[in-house]
Amino acid sequence: MPEKEEYEKMSVFEQIKNGLEQSIAYSRGELSLRTTTLSIAPPPASARRVLALRRKLKVSQSVFAAILNVSPKLVQSWEQGAKSPQRGDLRLLQIIEKDPAIVQTLFGASRSKSRVATPKSRGAKSRAVA
Repeated sequence: MPEKEEYEKMSVFEQIKNGLEQSIAYSRGELSLRTTTLSIAPPPASARRVLALRRKLKVSQSVFAAILNVSPKLVQSWEQGAKSPQRGDLRLLQIIEKDPAIVQTLFGASRSKSRVATPKSRGAKSRAVA
């Protein structure tokens, strides 16, 4: 297998060819692959935790929903305890809790000027982050 620097200098054709050769070698048992297992699941999110995070960000349910790419009704049901965030949503909540500034990094330089499109209104309307 080529070193990272050599690999980056290869043409796309050479990279594909190299990958196919490695695949054949693996199938024949001539190459072993390093496997990494991530067993750490994101922590569960209670209604209180979701509400606290949204309030920490100082955003409405609609804007919070847009940030997470879910519907405002789903955020409302999380905060009321009717539903619980699942899989990918839990990971996003964990990331935002760990680094709330990531929301500003992704969605705009200043709160007063930043706009976030909601899932239903993409391309039509935008909602302010503040």
